[in-house]
Amino acid sequence: MSHKKLNQIPKEKISAGEGASKQVLIGSEEGPNFAMRKFTIEPGGFMPMHTNSVEHEQIVLNGRANVIIGNESFEAAKDDVVYIPAGVPHSYKTIGNQPFEFLCVIPNKEDIMEIVEKK
Repeated sequence: MSHKKLNQIPKEKISAGEGASKQVLIGSEEGPNFAMRKFTIEPGGFMPMHTNSVEHEQIVLNGRANVIIGNESFEAAKDDVVYIPAGVPHSYKTIGNQPFEFLCVIPNKEDIMEIVEKK
């Protein structure tokens, strides 16, 4: 069993993006099957088009962003639920003046992220 305060969990800057950070809320040392992470992308920030080696299940907590998953583009906002299959290119770009924040649950396997080069 584990209990923590969100504001006491360190934020890690994500170097691939701009204004992006993550907090590992439940990692592999605590949960045998899944990891839970909180991502924050500040106003004007983004995560470039990339793939991950594991699927992502997400719920938006705050803010808005233009999200691209494969060939689909949409605006994600608070209370939206998003599923991203493993290996599918995706990106995020904030909209407005609030941080875009979401929880992301993934299988407890190595999550290899690869930037997709724009042509």
